[in-house]
Amino acid sequence: MSDLTRLTAAELAARLTDGSITSVEATRAHLDRIAAVDGDVHAFLHVSDHALDVAADVDARRAAGEQLGELAGVPLAIKDVLVTTDMPSTSGSKILEGFMSPYDATVVARARAAGLVPLGKTNMDEFAMGSSTEHSAYGPTRNPWDLDRIPGGSGGGSAAAVAAFEAPIALGSDTGGSIRQPAHVTGTVGVKPTYGGVSRYGSIALASSLDQVGPVSRTVLDSALLHDVIGGHDPHDSTSLAEQWPSFAAAAREGARGDVLRGLKVGVIRELADVGFQPGVSASFRASLAAMEAQGAEIVEISAPHFEYGVAAYYLILPAEASSNLAKFDSVRFGMRLDVPGGTVEDVMSATRDAGFGDEVKRRIILGTYALSAGYYDAYYGSAQKVRTLIQRDFDEAFAQVDVIATPSAPTTAFRLGEQIDDPLQMYLNDVTTIPVNLAGVPGISIPSGLSDDDGLPVGIQFIAPARQDAQLYRVGAALEAILVDGWGGPLLDRAPILGGAR
Repeated sequence: MSDLTRLTAAELAARLTDGSITSVEATRAHLDRIAAVDGDVHAFLHVSDHALDVAADVDARRAAGEQLGELAGVPLAIKDVLVTTDMPSTSGSKILEGFMSPYDATVVARARAAGLVPLGKTNMDEFAMGSSTEHSAYGPTRNPWDLDRIPGGSGGGSAAAVAAFEAPIALGSDTGGSIRQPAHVTGTVGVKPTYGGVSRYGSIALASSLDQVGPVSRTVLDSALLHDVIGGHDPHDSTSLAEQWPSFAAAAREGARGDVLRGLKVGVIRELADVGFQPGVSASFRASLAAMEAQGAEIVEISAPHFEYGVAAYYLILPAEASSNLAKFDSVRFGMRLDVPGGTVEDVMSATRDAGFGDEVKRRIILGTYALSAGYYDAYYGSAQKVRTLIQRDFDEAFAQVDVIATPSAPTTAFRLGEQIDDPLQMYLNDVTTIPVNLAGVPGISIPSGLSDDDGLPVGIQFIAPARQDAQLYRVGAALEAILVDGWGGPLLDRAPILGGAR
């Protein structure tokens, strides 16, 4: 494995700027890495044919003295939920197989404008429905820590690509934990920004009131650098916040070198306790809190009594919005079309959607359509929205007492492929700690907190901040990361048995 693929995005950027490497060299190293390992990992659905040309253009512009962005020339992986003009955009579904978008998603356009080099599109659960990337129509992605285990979902492809050193950074989307839960099980960093803080324009919609695009990386600083590129107001997105955001990279650098934990009030939710959490996950969480406390943080027990209803509310709101958003894939406006000789439009539509959608997508469309139907709207969807309001109030009351909230990022380490595929309810419970963040629209970050004593697999800790205080998460995350990495004697991924070798 090339030494260049071991570098973080920030380290690559520094070497690109000082001229010790070129973007072509960095890009070729990552393409070679993809060729070497992705047959096992299956993080990518499509690898760009133009990456080296883009890299060469960045090198030429830099040589000509053009002032470029800090990440110019750094390779980037893109979750397949984000549309691109030069690569297929399928959202992990057969119904969109081969679809070429006439425009780039805003975050992709901003990444291109900043000089990042798209490597390819990463695998995902179909239309972002799942917690394991086993529901992709193109086959599952595997966890680089153990190829028999899942890499999380729905953005398991982006997390696995970063964890396997196939890309230094990636773009993901998070509807109920689809960036943070994969980060938890792959030993990477994942950030779900404040709702509206990053444009969703060009992100194939699952649940419009919950979806949020965000960064995936191996360090907190790398996520912050990418967040600086993709964030900010977008007039194409009606939910985009017209805010002036601070530099998240500056916040991460402050956290890494400053004494930001002293006096910080960290809330721990009483109702979560240890019930249902794998012992190794709970132990790692408590060890991280102790490390923060040793640096002067104050651990405060708080109550969030409505969090226990979050999963139930989410799995009414999300399917309802999904059934509406996916109605456009009808064989007429978007997607594949099956021929039904002598059939009506309804016959063609029915046959196409039956063949084009997978079981999990069908399950959620049926559930959502039922929840929105006459006579059931108030009982199900309307009631779920009321619970959502109560969860938002829980956060408001909690943040009146503490600066950030900490939870385990997920209840367990990576489970084995096939272990939960036939148990949707158990799969849904993987997002118990992440879902409330999306329901409330507040930001969350997952950073590696160590390896579980149970099985030696990665574990993450999640921090949650009030809306619009994403910078606080980068400060706190970087501060704890510095403590933990120092304790491990290096990045957590260096301890991975598969990744550390010559594979």
